[in-house]
Amino acid sequence: MLKDVVRTKTYQDVIYKNKHLFQDKIVLDVGAGTGILSLFCAKAGAKHVYAIECSQMADMAQEIVKANNFSNVITVLKGKVEEINLPVPQVDIIVSEWMGYFLLYENMLNTVLYARDKWLVDDGIVLPDNATLHLTAIEDSQYKENKIEFWNNVYGFDMSCIRKQSMMEPLVDTVNQNQIVTNCQLLKTMNISKMMSGDASFTAPFKLVAERDDYIHAFVAYFDVSFSVCHKMTGFSTGPRSKYTHWKQTVLYLEDVLTICQGEFVVGIMTVEQNKKNPRDVDITVKYSLNGRRCNVSRTQQYKMR
Repeated sequence: MLKDVVRTKTYQDVIYKNKHLFQDKIVLDVGAGTGILSLFCAKAGAKHVYAIECSQMADMAQEIVKANNFSNVITVLKGKVEEINLPVPQVDIIVSEWMGYFLLYENMLNTVLYARDKWLVDDGIVLPDNATLHLTAIEDSQYKENKIEFWNNVYGFDMSCIRKQSMMEPLVDTVNQNQIVTNCQLLKTMNISKMMSGDASFTAPFKLVAERDDYIHAFVAYFDVSFSVCHKMTGFSTGPRSKYTHWKQTVLYLEDVLTICQGEFVVGIMTVEQNKKNPRDVDITVKYSLNGRRCNVSRTQQYKMR
């Protein structure tokens, strides 16, 4: 993730170009990893930074902090945010790179919201403070044939039971922007400063309008994040028309091949829920229909990100 220039450089720019936000402030870094965000904050003039990391990486972060002579500014705390006793009653800023694939898969959003409610001062800042989830549709016959249809005939044997499973598993991969057939639809906006933990589960309608005559084999989801409290609005997109990030895009393959003409549209509803057994997993239900000149389809599909 450190090699993800879009991700890391955006956070660096947000912190270094907005030192007025960090000067003499107490900062909490949720899910600190190597501590790179904590180092940025310390260098930007933070009074103190508390870096919480529950994995073994916390030990490495401690060494990195010491090697860079920030031990007097950065305190690494090993453990879960929900179980940590913070040495201070409140913090001024929370920074975190909490986003997962599809924004919400294996993410730390609930942990950030927990830390916000427990420690952030009333006029405190959460960075990033906004996230949006988007949907588009693509032509992807070759890959669908290799990934999905392959199981119908495997060296002369029927393994279509695996096909059913593979259809339900969203694919995280890089989509070529030339594959995009429709417009992009905003599904969900999240204000991290104000939202509640349950808001991460939602149902949203969509309407994807074809920009050319083509076939649709899959829906593609991606997210954007923004830092609106900066002197100048800053953020990044994980969409197929933007620079590469390690989040790539999330591809949801359709049972049907949709033959769509320019100007026609696919309408539907997407429901996104945290899995009840494991809240870090995501259950997705998509209802979609196309009533076109050459194709009439109406279907409900379910996906599971595990």
